[in-house]
Amino acid sequence: MLVMGGIIGSGIFVTPAEVARHVQSPFLIVGVWMLGGLIALAAAFVYAELAARRPEVGGQYAYLRDAYGPMPAFLYGWSLLLVIQSGGMAAVAITFARYFDELVHLGVSDSAVAVATLGMLTLVNCFGVRSGSNVQSGLMVLKILGIATLVLIGWLVSPAAGFDGSAGAPSVSSLSSAAAIGAAMTPVMFSYGGWQTASFVAGEMKNPKRDLGLGLLLGVLGVIILYTSVAAVCVHGLGPSGLAGSKTPATDVMRLAFGTKGATFIAICVTISTLGFLSQGMLTAPRVYFAMAEDGLFFRRIGTVSQRSRVPVAAIILQGMAATVIALSGTFGQILSYVVSVDFLFFGLTGAALFLFRRRSPIQVANFSVPGHPFTTGFFVIACWAVVAATVINNPLNSLIGYGILVLGVPACLYWQHKNRKPTTS
Repeated sequence: MLVMGGIIGSGIFVTPAEVARHVQSPFLIVGVWMLGGLIALAAAFVYAELAARRPEVGGQYAYLRDAYGPMPAFLYGWSLLLVIQSGGMAAVAITFARYFDELVHLGVSDSAVAVATLGMLTLVNCFGVRSGSNVQSGLMVLKILGIATLVLIGWLVSPAAGFDGSAGAPSVSSLSSAAAIGAAMTPVMFSYGGWQTASFVAGEMKNPKRDLGLGLLLGVLGVIILYTSVAAVCVHGLGPSGLAGSKTPATDVMRLAFGTKGATFIAICVTISTLGFLSQGMLTAPRVYFAMAEDGLFFRRIGTVSQRSRVPVAAIILQGMAATVIALSGTFGQILSYVVSVDFLFFGLTGAALFLFRRRSPIQVANFSVPGHPFTTGFFVIACWAVVAATVINNPLNSLIGYGILVLGVPACLYWQHKNRKPTTS
């Protein structure tokens, strides 16, 4: 549930249209989701072995630290707080607020609802891991049921029945097929991203060597099935040109099937899905900041654990505050490109870390080994950096924003290293 909850947010309800604007044929529209699924599955294999080798609090942060040292690990945590996790959560919180208002018509501003939602989930997760995980699991079950219903009902809609989106469709990219597929992979991989967040809580699992690896594999496989099914249903119901011209493809499919009732159903699904994503992020990401503080690379207060709830309350509150500030500032509108360009840079580095760990410990020490290593691991690393290159080429300005924030982390890391350096005695 943590793995699937970290991946499935609101993206799958809208990104099939983004993909259709780059690739035109139904085969390619569904095919890029399958290709993205293969990359995510390779990632699950890699992260499962890393989790078995290093079942520590902080997950990906710990892998980067042990492989490359404190600076790359700090820059990952820095980016997670200021770009990847908090920005994504702010955007999703606003999405939740908009759909929630369509359902209840309270007349409250989107920002106010987003802030209240982030505050509520911050509070829930401060009560403890079980409290947060129970909420997350319940929302994930409802989310899966909603997407499964969309898929089943979507097949009942006659192909492109009553829907003509071609008139309002943006012009499909005239780039070469390879370039078009590369551009389409940015929204696909943005939607698939998030498998790594379950590793953040490895140190709080009873048997992480077994449970985290199995959870990663089953969770990613489940998401691949759901995502490719939704993409296929959207192409089936709207047609390639209609899908490219749709702003809310899942809503349009359900409206074709059941009119306004179908659109209302999807609004409910989106609110549940976004709430589940926010709950998962609030549960998992603060463990990275906790691990940074324990290493002396962040505020010491963030590295403390509540005696009552046994969770890093200060780190959880920091995550909630960071997402809240971004939600109020409204600066998250074009987050997709710079999140992907930064996030997948670190994914590639994490995959490459497995080669280093294998070289240092050639004897098998983990309960899980990546099948087909080094080829599957190499495929994952190359695919991650290919996604980064495609994103930078297609969205250079937004990518530079992400890398600018990343570079600002270098002096911040040097400051904390200097501040917490232990004096030497002769």
